Amino acid sequence: MATCTRTVLKVLSGCQRNLLNAGSPTYTSVSQAGPRRLPARTFAAVRTWKKVKKEEVEKEVKKEKRVIDDTGRHKPYGRTAWAPVDDVYVRRFYPRTIYDTAAAIDLLKSFQALDFTPHDQPVYIDLRLDMKLEKKKRVDAFVSTVELPHPFKKEPNKVLVFTENPDQARVAQEGGAEFVGGADLIQGILDDQISADFYVAVPEMLPKLLPLKNKLRKKFPKSKRGSVGVNIRKMLELFRTGHEYLVESDCYVRTQIATLDMPSEHIFANLQTVVMDVCSHRPASLGPFIERAVIASQTSEALWFRSEDALPKPAEDKDE
Repeated sequence: MATCTRTVLKVLSGCQRNLLNAGSPTYTSVSQAGPRRLPARTFAAVRTWKKVKKEEVEKEVKKEKRVIDDTGRHKPYGRTAWAPVDDVYVRRFYPRTIYDTAAAIDLLKSFQALDFTPHDQPVYIDLRLDMKLEKKKRVDAFVSTVELPHPFKKEPNKVLVFTENPDQARVAQEGGAEFVGGADLIQGILDDQISADFYVAVPEMLPKLLPLKNKLRKKFPKSKRGSVGVNIRKMLELFRTGHEYLVESDCYVRTQIATLDMPSEHIFANLQTVVMDVCSHRPASLGPFIERAVIASQTSEALWFRSEDALPKPAEDKDE
């Protein structure tokens, strides 16, 4: 009996020793005498990252873009000639044609007659602005409303007026406001039961309109946009017949200015009004505000035009 007990204890002790040493390699007297086989590293060591000092970064000279002056050359650099001699040519071989504003409008009308497209299609302009100011500052993206001399919309805009003054409410109704009221209109706007193109308010109503800030977003009444004030009649005249445009993608103004069936003089007058209002958002002493101007109709190609033609020319000094 004692012999069986000793045999069982030896077996159990051996199993326990094997379990404890299962995770690590076992070395016998024979293997210890011979050379050990260590695992070979098959990956490269991680390279230590050195912090680059700001002074070293500033020392790196950036390659400036080469500007080629074509003044006085018989042809532009990399082009075939200044202008094609035929009406069929490869466009990339010649510099882009920049038209006068009046000539560009006349071309749009001729494109419509040749293509048999709708004569009342909208006319758009696309302006790229230079938003830089002095000392690395930039012009903030803005939203503006202008009164076009020749409106192209057939129906006036819907305007909602926030006021709780009975006299101001009466003036708003006489001025053609679509909705007039105070805090009682908030729930209807949140439930999408009441909607308008523009929202104006008197200064006393702004604290009560805070629940509508996320709902109205850009349409929320603001003093910078001229939609907050006490002269309700003047605000209604502007927003009922006014045209709104905004700066998109940091530096672009894309908006409709007219329809193609309008006379060329009316289209030019509307374009001039928008361009002059855009240029009023940056001092003229910093140089041209509009870098590139494009005009196009709904079905025509885009035409580059000179925006300087739509700006008032400075008065020339008279010789004494």
